[in-house]
Amino acid sequence: MDSAASTIVVLGSVNMDLVTTTAQRPAPGETVLGSGFATVPGGKGANQAIAAARSGAQVRFLGATGDDAFGTILRSTLAEAGVDTALLRTVEGPSGVATIVVDESGENSIIVVAGANGRVTDLIEDELAAIAAADILLCQLEIPLDTVAAAARHARASGTIVALNPSPVQPLSAALWADVDLAIVNSLESDRYSAELNQVPHVVRTLGGDGAVYRSGDGTEFAVAGRPVDVVDTTGAGDAFTGALVATWATGPHAAVTWANAAGAVATTRLGASSSIPDRARIELALTAD
Repeated sequence: MDSAASTIVVLGSVNMDLVTTTAQRPAPGETVLGSGFATVPGGKGANQAIAAARSGAQVRFLGATGDDAFGTILRSTLAEAGVDTALLRTVEGPSGVATIVVDESGENSIIVVAGANGRVTDLIEDELAAIAAADILLCQLEIPLDTVAAAARHARASGTIVALNPSPVQPLSAALWADVDLAIVNSLESDRYSAELNQVPHVVRTLGGDGAVYRSGDGTEFAVAGRPVDVVDTTGAGDAFTGALVATWATGPHAAVTWANAAGAVATTRLGASSSIPDRARIELALTAD
């Protein structure tokens, strides 16, 4: 799988995940005992950037951390994964955080507080230049939507492919959807955006343990079956899939979805988001084990 030629710019969030493990997630008003706690660098943007880098792409990250201790850790985590952080901003105040509860089946509940991510309200000249020079721009929805729309518009005008993971679900403008070349959605997002996705040239829908489905604007469709694994934590599995998909998109949809499907499955076998994202060797090992 050759992804070395792909240059990806990821515009998105970077958070510190505060992960608590417990036998059963609490119901409203209920207190339960936890079995473990960890702080794990995350955020949908950062996770996807790390996944793309570990799949072999050249990745630049656009976003912001706070000037707190979490910000220092988050920046170094991206850099250690091979992500270019030269344009990652540091702003006054706290970094973004996500509070995550994981039960014994590996399912999770997540609350995100934007922090510095909410202050990415414009794009400077160097950031616009990076987007224009990239093969693919990858965005999510954990930073201000106006910034996402501006980046997508600039990418489209520059001939850069626009990939969007529209999560968390929220209303999006028709203008933004018109700039999207590739949408990566789960079942909930697919249902919410069913009408809008009809105009997107390439759509990949993830199905959790059941794999993924691709369809193109010309009617081409195929499915990639799920991979049996021992699930520990599903947090970040979708991000691992998305980053791996975009990193290998140049190899063609079927090869890229197959690669991403393996990356997402392997990611569920470890705790945490960025910490669970597999590198090329682990993904190749999973594929050759078939």
